[in-house]
Amino acid sequence: MTLAAGIDLGTGGVKCAVFEVLDGQAKWLARSNCRIRRRDPMVLAREGFDGMLAELGLVADAIDYVATTGDGENIPFRTGHFYSMTTHARGATYLQPGINAVIDAGALHGRAISTDERGKVLTYKMTSQCASGSGQFLENIARYLGVSLEEVGAISKTADNPETVSSICAVLAETDVINMISRGITTANILKGIHVAMASRLVKLLKSIKAREGSVLVTGGLAMDEGLIEAMKEQVIEQKLKVEVLNHPESIYAGAIGAALWGAFRHDRLRQARHGIPAADMDAYDEGKPVLAVNLGQEVVDCPMTTVAEPKSNVCPADEILDSGSKARST
Repeated sequence: MTLAAGIDLGTGGVKCAVFEVLDGQAKWLARSNCRIRRRDPMVLAREGFDGMLAELGLVADAIDYVATTGDGENIPFRTGHFYSMTTHARGATYLQPGINAVIDAGALHGRAISTDERGKVLTYKMTSQCASGSGQFLENIARYLGVSLEEVGAISKTADNPETVSSICAVLAETDVINMISRGITTANILKGIHVAMASRLVKLLKSIKAREGSVLVTGGLAMDEGLIEAMKEQVIEQKLKVEVLNHPESIYAGAIGAALWGAFRHDRLRQARHGIPAADMDAYDEGKPVLAVNLGQEVVDCPMTTVAEPKSNVCPADEILDSGSKARST
């Protein structure tokens, strides 16, 4: 049995998850989600992690692997760090098996990820322009309009005549909104126009990774914005894609889930490599039962943390399945 924690440190919040993995079956034990709101994200990561341990009645040493993702590479108590596109893909396939693509709609950018059934990244594309497709942009617009971020989706869905908004530049879009307010455009029609502009960009990302059919799960902080999800479904039809746009009540945890699951996988692969024990016999080995050791071809002493700048030659053999291809390493 392996206990692994995942910590996704984003721009807007810190999400944490703890999983138990036994015989290839993953069980979600605990979770934590804290908005940053000008607080120290490192402190929030520690508090979230400690809170999950307290909920489970565990000490820190009981966790076999603490995996970070997003901006969490500097969290001092981590065991290893994973690419955020890799963790979102794995977390999304855990939440919604059978998907072939993921839209990570975060606070600072949007990203489309093509994935296989295991959650391995095949290719991806990020928004290459400014922040007009991001959660931070939407939060700024909501502040101008005097509504909370939680109200945005429901209000947007009541629109009857959405106003066209610039989808290219966040500054121009905010200027558009100011002009709309002065012209008496309703809040619902402004928000719907914003959602349509954002959805158009995100769906174009799907086209760029050739995700023209199948199903896609939306993850990240905007996954629970029902107005954006509705606008994305409309844009899929308008842009003639045969794609089903999905969200999940726990979509915001996708990065933390993926980090925990990849962390458990890496931990188990390293144990197998160190001791020469087949995967099927690792639990018996941990219990002190006699097992037959085999030569796995290479002893792994340590596993360097996977970071974007790390060259392929330095990736631990236990991480080979995590390889997202040359495109994923080009960021």
